[in-house]
Amino acid sequence: MYREGSLAAEIRHFIDFCRIEKGLAANSLESYGRDLDRFSCFCGGADASVPASPEEIGRYLDSLYQDGCSARTVARHLTSLRNFYRHLQRERRMEDNPTELLSAPKAMQAIPKFLNSTEVEKLLGAPPLDTLTGVRDRAMLQLLYACGLRVSELILVELSNINLEMGYLRVTGKGNKQRLIPMGESAMVAITAYLNTARPALLKGRASRFLFVTARGTNMTRQGFWKLLAQYGKSVGIFHHLTPHVLRHSFATHLLEGGADLRSVQAMLGHADIGTTQIYTHVARGRLRRVVDEHHPRA
Repeated sequence: MYREGSLAAEIRHFIDFCRIEKGLAANSLESYGRDLDRFSCFCGGADASVPASPEEIGRYLDSLYQDGCSARTVARHLTSLRNFYRHLQRERRMEDNPTELLSAPKAMQAIPKFLNSTEVEKLLGAPPLDTLTGVRDRAMLQLLYACGLRVSELILVELSNINLEMGYLRVTGKGNKQRLIPMGESAMVAITAYLNTARPALLKGRASRFLFVTARGTNMTRQGFWKLLAQYGKSVGIFHHLTPHVLRHSFATHLLEGGADLRSVQAMLGHADIGTTQIYTHVARGRLRRVVDEHHPRA
């Protein structure tokens, strides 16, 4: 047991608050836990008191740089600490928030990796349709790209979330926020084929509320899907940095290339802040360049 009022105990209270009161996703809870446990170790472990000065927290952030962490990682740690100290203020466990005086390091904004249309077509066509798992995997890839899902959202899609008549998918994203996303005809055809043939055969009479299942009757895992995606990528010559998030980036990039507005893309991706979505505007700038070249008389 941690000493009540110690840094470690306060961290546990904060994680419980995020899980029970805020309803944060498991991935977010894990990230907070990792960052704050590292902070606790730096401060002296289980019986350490909660640091109350900006200087103490600044020394911790400096130690992250010394350990080789990037500016983006240090900024994430500072965000975790800010949310932790704001919670302590709300609970009246601290009067002042020492993180408010600290500025986040400026991280270079990396342009997300994405596939071009030809690569996407090759990847979506990679799973064979003469096997049960191939039919399932084709449906998973189609839905991932058609709706720009996170892999954690994809594997937790339930049968009740799919409306094939209306062509919509209901997704529960970060913070238990729900959004409706149109699926598109290709994804609907692939899912219908999977539901009519492969899914019943994989379940063998067993029941499951999840849309995508394995031969054991359980839902697909994150790790399992990552492995499948890597295998299909290699089979079509896409060897490097292929992750489920690359397909999510491709979804957003291709929408903007096709003329979609940023607010619509934000809603479909489930971003709380449009600033997060604006990283995809590099493709909009490229499209504007082509428009000028093709249509301006002095281009």
